[in-house]
Amino acid sequence: MTRIARGVLAALLAATLPISAVATTFAAPAAAERSAPVAGTRLALPVPTGPNAVGRSTLHLVDKDRRDPWVPKAGARELMVSMFYPARRGSGRAAPYMGTEEARLLLKFQKLDRAVPAEKVHAVRTNARADARPAVGRHPLVVLSPGFTLPRATLTLVAEDLASRGYVVAAVDHAYESSGTAFPGGRMTTCVACERVEDDNRGIGTVATGRAKDVSFVLDELTGRHPAWKHAKMIDRNRIGMAGHSIGGNSAARTMETDRRVRAGVNMDGTFFAPVPASGLDGRPFMMLGTDSLHRPGGKDKSWDRDWARLDGWKRWLTVADSGHFTFIDLPVLGGQLGLTTPEAPLSGRRSGEITRDYVGAFFDLHLRGIPQPLLDGPSTANPEVTFQNP
Repeated sequence: MTRIARGVLAALLAATLPISAVATTFAAPAAAERSAPVAGTRLALPVPTGPNAVGRSTLHLVDKDRRDPWVPKAGARELMVSMFYPARRGSGRAAPYMGTEEARLLLKFQKLDRAVPAEKVHAVRTNARADARPAVGRHPLVVLSPGFTLPRATLTLVAEDLASRGYVVAAVDHAYESSGTAFPGGRMTTCVACERVEDDNRGIGTVATGRAKDVSFVLDELTGRHPAWKHAKMIDRNRIGMAGHSIGGNSAARTMETDRRVRAGVNMDGTFFAPVPASGLDGRPFMMLGTDSLHRPGGKDKSWDRDWARLDGWKRWLTVADSGHFTFIDLPVLGGQLGLTTPEAPLSGRRSGEITRDYVGAFFDLHLRGIPQPLLDGPSTANPEVTFQNP
């Protein structure tokens, strides 16, 4: 990691904020406990809960009207997008989790490269089938934005589950903001933004602002007159939501502020470095799902208290006991299969995946499909880790 990126980490830690917009280590060997051998373990994502098979295709999008904010000399802003969608069973071929080089860079960034081979992450068994034939009908669209330094693949569990429930999902890699993103022709972009982001909240907030522009462009490309995706007719352009992890969660709120096409949003453990506007989000629903240790009312991340008061529509503030910043993505689920744990976040990988999947799915089922969700009405004996906050 560069000196500047380390400075950002140090500044955030010194401010006692969660590492919500920068890299954090899920299970660095010095801090992790390993109770099972890595060798011989085939990693796999859990089977989705919905009735549909899942297809996946990949898009390379180029915004010719905007120069890349991190590397202007690179020219137009480029994005890689994984499209997950309800598919017909028996079609397509097995979809890889991520490329080997992307996996290597992710593990190196997380200081896990000596503990876990890149090939093992590349070979994670997914549930999606590449280029599977789409299911019939029109479906709501959910855009997913990953945490800073993290590739879009780390949101695959949520993406596959939503697609199995009947959603089209666009998981976006924001160029130069992840440990490594593969582009056509063998090009690989790394986290140049780690060097460019200033070590203060305003600098980090620019990431969320830039991602809002990225997402609006993706929506243009998916729902415009000449869509970039061959299955775009599946998308119901009147039912669009967004969720994200860490700075991706902040970006969901920022996108809703600037693009009214996004009707509902979820922030998974992200500090609001780019604040929710004082005027709110025009009554649109928003859910905050985070760690109990940092994101309870009056906790260390004061941005949740501030912006909870600004949310002016249906809203929920949920915290998860024994969780950590990475609880809401794939890494604990996969790490748990290797016996990797962190004392700071003892919640099991299995429960991490179940809680994230169930509550995010329930939110979008309620607000994009109009299906009542008792799970969101209050505490559940089936989910004792989840607290409904009401500051």
